[in-house]
Amino acid sequence: MVASGVSRSGMKLRSSKERLRIGLITPARRSHLGNWVTAERWARILRRLGHEVSIRQEYTGLQETDGRCCDLLLTLHAKKSFASIEKFHHKHPARPLLLALTGTDLYRDIRLHEEARLAMAWADRIVLLQPEGREELTENLRDKARVIRQSAIPTRSLIPKTRRWFDVCVVGHLRAVKDPFRTAEAARRLPPTSRIRVVHGGGALSEEMARRARSEMATNPRYRWLGDLPRWQVRRLMAKSHVLVHSSEMEGGANVMSEAVVAGLPVVSTRISGSIGMLGADHPAYFEVGDTAGLTQLLLKCETDPVFLEHLAQRSRRLAPLFHPDRESEAWESLLSELHRS
Repeated sequence: MVASGVSRSGMKLRSSKERLRIGLITPARRSHLGNWVTAERWARILRRLGHEVSIRQEYTGLQETDGRCCDLLLTLHAKKSFASIEKFHHKHPARPLLLALTGTDLYRDIRLHEEARLAMAWADRIVLLQPEGREELTENLRDKARVIRQSAIPTRSLIPKTRRWFDVCVVGHLRAVKDPFRTAEAARRLPPTSRIRVVHGGGALSEEMARRARSEMATNPRYRWLGDLPRWQVRRLMAKSHVLVHSSEMEGGANVMSEAVVAGLPVVSTRISGSIGMLGADHPAYFEVGDTAGLTQLLLKCETDPVFLEHLAQRSRRLAPLFHPDRESEAWESLLSELHRS
């Protein structure tokens, strides 16, 4: 572990109300889902707060040749953005560096990679997407961790749900860490009388994943893969669905969960820290990572037990205020003001 003494000192913003030039670094490719969506939402929030924001996949310092420097760098990913973090740290050692940790950071990379640990030590503040993430940090890092929940806005129009099917949506790119076909596999075990259909929105990040999705559709009548979708279509898919299943093996705090909660959509999820931090430890619809049979039973319970289904919907509605856009905006404003006071 990197000693806390490696952290920078003398960090201070000129004024909490002054227009800042913020560099926002995300190694994610431009996409309708995932960390690119997070970066775009944060950029909109920071611009509404009066700041100038540029989103880039890396920080090189070359964009500063015109004399305009980043007053602050905000990076997504400790390990993947390490080169950007290192350059900014050495070029501007007294300027604020914010590091937002993703699921692969929190639950894998900070244990395995010295670069990720060094990035956390250099950061002036660490941004987490849900409070359970603090438990993954060493004591010397928790003091500079701040939780900023990802917000969402519910769909305004009422979209009727089909009566022919009991639609279960899965939203997320086809990546191994998302365990993307777990819900399809669970659907194969359902009795013939079940009306459950799995509808999956998310792009395939490899041709192998695309082939598997097409093969699953060809052999599993309960599974439909829609491919990569724009955000409005994702929201429409969720509004038409009866349940969302989140099957990830690790997650920092998925925005799709925020979207489901504010929509009052019942959520079934793997029992992982990132989901517990968003839904609570007492959420009654968790299944263990990789437990296909357990997921099948939960899906059947959602379909056949209207009291249980309504209970899940009510839990989402009660959690919705935590993910209101005003709260996320206020959290960012508070963090910037805190950096000014330091």
